[in-house]
Amino acid sequence: MSTELVEDEAQFYCKAQKYWKNVPATVDGMLGGYGHISNIDLNGSKKFLQRFLREGSNKTGNMYALDCGAGIGRITKRLLLPLFKKVDMVDVTDEFLSKAKSYLGEEGSRVGNYFCCGLQEFSPEPNRYDVIWIQWVIGHLTDEHLVDFLKRCSLGLRPNGIIVIKDNVTQDVSIMDDVDSSICRDIDLVRKLIKQAGLSLLAVERQENFPDEIYHVFSFAMR
Repeated sequence: MSTELVEDEAQFYCKAQKYWKNVPATVDGMLGGYGHISNIDLNGSKKFLQRFLREGSNKTGNMYALDCGAGIGRITKRLLLPLFKKVDMVDVTDEFLSKAKSYLGEEGSRVGNYFCCGLQEFSPEPNRYDVIWIQWVIGHLTDEHLVDFLKRCSLGLRPNGIIVIKDNVTQDVSIMDDVDSSICRDIDLVRKLIKQAGLSLLAVERQENFPDEIYHVFSFAMR
């Protein structure tokens, strides 16, 4: 478990919130200086997601998506709005959501809600979303809060809806990043927490063509 890495839960969340308050509201800021990988990331995500949107009788709908840890809307703009009729965004940093309204341009009119909230406190509206996309943000939740959040997300899904986690993972032990107050979990722990939330994995895929110096990034689809 990664819980033992969090010595003070309140401080864990407060430190992360302070960190993001000082990050530029740009694509490069959202990606920690790796803005140049954005296109590779988005193309991989689109390929991963479209397999569920194309399936026959059990295909996932394309009405409504939720972008968790949305920041300024990088994923909303380039991945979700092109594929879904409406999108909601949730992020803990109000400055990012304010920037999103200009960053998204005219297509931003199809964003239904901008929720300013930490995911540990956020509850998706029941039976609302076809896809709940959670990228590069689970490290800011404790194990217990991640499991609870996934349970709430499950209630937020429409029939044949899916939850997707896309995040950094390690192959052996979980690691705390004291700079942004986040945990990079080992892949087996991520699988275990998903199972604890009562969800079944539908697909797991490693993102290809990322720089060698960064963590491996995996996508997990579940319902």
